[in-house]
Amino acid sequence: MRFDEHFLRGVVSEITIVKDKFPDDATFCVDTRALQPGDIFVALQGTQTDGHDFVVDALQKGAAGVFIAEKKRSVLNNAGPDLLTDKLVCVFPDVLDALTKIASAWRAQFDYPIVAITGSVGKTSTKQLIANILSTNGSNFFVSEGNQNTKIGLALNMLRLREQHEGGIFEVGISKRGEMAALVTMLKPTTALITGVGHSHMEGLGSLNDIALEKRDVFKNFKEDSIGIINGDQPILASVGYPHPVIKFGSKTTNQIQARKINIAEDHVRFVLKVYKEKFTVQLDKPHAGSIFNALAAVAMTHYLGVDNAVIVKAIQEPLVVASRFERCELKNKKGVLINDCYNANPESMKAALLALEKMESEAQKIAVLGDMLELGVNSPFWHRQLGRFLRKVPSLRDVILVGNHVEWTKKTVPLGVKAEHVQTWEDAVTLLESKLGDDNIVLIKGSNGMKLKGLVEHFAKQSKESQKTG
Repeated sequence: MRFDEHFLRGVVSEITIVKDKFPDDATFCVDTRALQPGDIFVALQGTQTDGHDFVVDALQKGAAGVFIAEKKRSVLNNAGPDLLTDKLVCVFPDVLDALTKIASAWRAQFDYPIVAITGSVGKTSTKQLIANILSTNGSNFFVSEGNQNTKIGLALNMLRLREQHEGGIFEVGISKRGEMAALVTMLKPTTALITGVGHSHMEGLGSLNDIALEKRDVFKNFKEDSIGIINGDQPILASVGYPHPVIKFGSKTTNQIQARKINIAEDHVRFVLKVYKEKFTVQLDKPHAGSIFNALAAVAMTHYLGVDNAVIVKAIQEPLVVASRFERCELKNKKGVLINDCYNANPESMKAALLALEKMESEAQKIAVLGDMLELGVNSPFWHRQLGRFLRKVPSLRDVILVGNHVEWTKKTVPLGVKAEHVQTWEDAVTLLESKLGDDNIVLIKGSNGMKLKGLVEHFAKQSKESQKTG
């Protein structure tokens, strides 16, 4: 299985190969900041920047070649003959279209299991749990990097599949109608998992029913003997008739993979895991209900992939750190803990994080920094008011800093006894949070990624090894 001229011309007939030095092991990159020597730089036209402006930079950093658009071919004049020596230079009418076609053709060469993971929450954490279980089992599965789950990210990861792999695990994320169908047409998963459906990307997807319909499109190209895995506790998924078998996970007795006798404590959760008729006692290292469902989803998938239950149970109990997902960090200059949960936020994940904060029994002062939940569409005021009302279920929380525009609605419904202060940006929150830190602290920082609360985390937290690696 070679990435060579024969392969490329078979996929994109309108290709022009200007320089034909094909690398032995082709990898691809669309951002020169992340480019590694030997990568092929794919110059894409974005809404803010044009990758063609960075072609020379990519070659100077050791790119093995470049993919460029026909109408931008003149950028090669800026490179000079030395930079283009022993390189692969391919010109296409449409670079993004070419990239997705090439990725689809590359994936089509492999007949091993390909797993797609989608859902409103928990995709990355569930993927990492599955990866840990497979690694513990000694299985060599490719696992997509980070949260690269859009069309471009998916294509780049698909091109990393190799013959020595036993399978591939991919995230697929959507924010608009029709995107899931396009992604699974590219990926052609042999099985797929829906972690759950929540109120996210409502601007582009519509109502909760619309979101569920889009998520279920992950099964769009399944055959009658294909098997899907769904959150069986959600009727919006479980009560639907599927033309193929499904495995259900959750806390209800109707699920094949169950969590029973759940006990959420200060720093862990314990439950009885039921895998069909077998039972196991399991303890996870986070006091977060979401971690239970992530674990159940991972159990369901790896059981389906043939991993022994004993291996699965051992692996899911290993500590798991996923950057910006309820990640515990030490405060820099004060005693206490900062919980970095600022990768994303919707009503469901916000409530789960606040309940987990409440479960942390401590004399330390609890402070929550809550940013806007974005892309909720016309229902945004309602959900932000609900967030304020929900704080009644977090009686140990007395100080809240609200960051953004939409959280103005939250401030109107915060219960008596909770001091809520409102600022516009994370930079505005720095001085305010500094003034609130006491002798011992637990600080939760959560909001949508677009609120850039990661800047607040970087200001106050000692950087964890995981953040250094993935951040």
